[in-house]
Parts: sequence; C-alpha cells; structure tokens
Amino acid sequence: MVSVSDFAGRDVITVNEFRRDEIVFLLDAAAQFEQVTGTLLAGRVIATLFFEPSTRTRLSFESAVGRLGGSCVGFAEAGVSSQAKGESLADTVRVVEGYSDLLLLRHPLEGAARLAAEVAQIPVVNCGDGAHQHPTQTFVDLYTMQRECGRIDGLHVVFAGDLRYGRAVHSLVSVLTLFNARITLVSPQFLRLPEEQRRTLETLGVEYREMESLEASLPEADVLYMTRVQRERFTDPTEYDKFKDAYTLDMSVLQNARDSLAILHPLPRVQEIAREVDVHPHAAYFRQAHYGVAVRKALMALILGHADKVLA
Repeated sequence: MVSVSDFAGRDVITVNEFRRDEIVFLLDAAAQFEQVTGTLLAGRVIATLFFEPSTRTRLSFESAVGRLGGSCVGFAEAGVSSQAKGESLADTVRVVEGYSDLLLLRHPLEGAARLAAEVAQIPVVNCGDGAHQHPTQTFVDLYTMQRECGRIDGLHVVFAGDLRYGRAVHSLVSVLTLFNARITLVSPQFLRLPEEQRRTLETLGVEYREMESLEASLPEADVLYMTRVQRERFTDPTEYDKFKDAYTLDMSVLQNARDSLAILHPLPRVQEIAREVDVHPHAAYFRQAHYGVAVRKALMALILGHADKVLA
C-alpha cells in the first residue's frame, strides 16, 4: 500500500526506480493538486540548476513552487554559474544544497543527476540528463494520457521522430511496460530507439514494432507521441540536416488516424507538427505542457512532506 511517506525525501533520478503503484499514486495526487494554491510550501526554497535551456520544465516547476507559496533560487543557463569559472558539478551541488530544500537539475551529461544525488544531502530531481532520462516529463506524459484518453492501461502508443536521442521517449517507453501498452516506433534507421532499450522491451515480452512510415502507423493508434529531431545531440551538422525533416504531421497525415487519437509532444516543436494541427480537438501538446504544473506541485509536496495536507 503506497502512502505519502514513500515519497518523503526521495530522489527522482530515473522512472525505473518507481513501481507501477507508486506512479499511479502520484498521478492520482496530481489530479487532487490541480486546483490547489496557497502556502503549502511557505518557507521552502527550491534550487533550479539548469545547465541546459528549458522553458516548460523550468517554468512549470517555478510556477508550481509559486502557487504553493515557496520560493526559487538558481540559474537558467550554465554560463551564469561558476561552472564558467571551472567549478565542478559536485562542488556546485554542495554549495547550493546549503541554500535550499530541494534541488532540480538539468544537465547535458548522462549520469549528472545521479552524481548530484550521491553528493547532495537534500533530495534531487532529474530534469533531464543528456539523452538519458527525463522522469518528471514521463509523469506529465502519463498524466496527459490519463486525462485525454481516460486510461493508460492497454493503450497503443506510437512514438515518432528522434527516438535515438529523445530522453523523454527513453523514459516513457520503459515505464509504459508497466501499463501493458502496445508500442510502435516510427523513425529513420539512424534515429532508432537505442539497442539497449529495444533489448529491454524484448526481455520484458513487450509487444512492439518498428516502422518508417508515419501514415501507416496511425490507423490503430490511441496516442501519437511526436518528437523533434534534436540538433543539439548531433556531433555532425550534416547528419542533422539529413534527418531534420524526417516527419511532418499535418491534417492530410491524420486522415488515416482515429478521430479519438491523442496527439502529444514534449515540446519545443520545430517543423514536425504543422500549425494547422493545433486546432485538432485531440491535439493535446499544449494541455500536456500545462498539466506539468499539477504533476510537479504534487511531486514536490510529496518529496518535501507536505502532501498529506491535501491528500488526507
């Protein structure tokens, strides 16, 4: 039986450290936190250490903190931190933990969040470490599916675009195995889901298929999870140029889809979803971004030991 105490003081580094019942508990808590405002986090200071650019993750966390009466310290780019002077990540963490109660970290290097958690005496939340994982985005994605589709169990989810470097995809694919999802992976060969993750799916007996045609993947899909091709992950700009226009979702492509198809995207969007799709009733990507506030309010309140006042 999951309780609020299971989250108190907890690091959030990968989704793989969460059981299905814990994730369900968090999503249920997020629903209760949607309209909650006030002083629940009064006196609490949250540190945002973002060594990579962010709009939705950073601002939704800061909005969540503000709506619950807490405060934030930190920075939004590496150049304004002492890393520019050569300070190590470990030293930055040791300093900032003395100013805060919870540390939110985004970093370009895989494993950076794990290192921070090993160093820090306060909880650490991974807000994206390189192409590795983005666990709070996964919780937001699952919450979006629950809100838009009425369930998560048994959904047929199509992932399309950059599956090689997309950390949001890497996190979500792995956790969907807990919800009996059917998975279709749509990408060029170069941008396929990494072999390690494909082996994990096979070991777990997860039903999945790989395709290169977006149109052919849609007729049976409940959810389409579009992603951009991530220029910042490519070491060779010519390789990026080859694949940047791999897929574009427009209304003509959606002619093959169910009317109830939920369209998700972790954003930012570049050219992979045409603007005309924004008016589609099941284009959920902006609602998805907004759901992040409720999920992150619930998560921080649980970690900091204040959620019982709402969930009692």
